[in-house]
This record gives sequence, C-alpha cells and structure tokens, in this order.
Amino acid sequence: MARYRVLIKPSAVREIEAIPQKRQRQRIVARIESLADVPRPRGCEKVSGRGQYRVRQGVYRIVYTLEDDELVVWVVKIGRRSGVYR
Repeated sequence: MARYRVLIKPSAVREIEAIPQKRQRQRIVARIESLADVPRPRGCEKVSGRGQYRVRQGVYRIVYTLEDDELVVWVVKIGRRSGVYR
C-alpha cells in the first residue's frame, strides 16, 4: 500500500499548540503521523453529513479528509468532542 502525504491546516496546527499538556500534544502528533500509513485505522468513523473522518486520541478528536486519488490526508480540525464538530 502506498504511503499518504499528511497535510495539516494552519488552524489545526494552532489547535494542537493550544493543548496544555505536552504529552497529549505528542500523542496527537504521533496519531496524525500514523495516518500516512493507515488512513482509515481501526476505530475511525465517518462524520455524518460530511465527507470527513474522525479518529479519537484520548479526549480529543482528529477530524480529517481523504483524497484517495492523490494519496493525501488533510487534517482539518482537532479538539475536544464538545466543540470539534461545530
């Protein structure tokens, strides 16, 4: 299987930087990097009503879109469940 390129929107980078716990930020970054090898990992779900997927990392959600024809994963939003889908 080909490796996907992972691209992160600048707004998502700011959301990662706003997470107060360093260890949690590191886990989120590692989870995002793992999407390059397996863009639809076990436990990922399609966000209803959108062409996006989400994956959990602790109490945080990573929302992303896939472009299978170009092998690109776009990370669009990162946050707690209470506000990530707005």
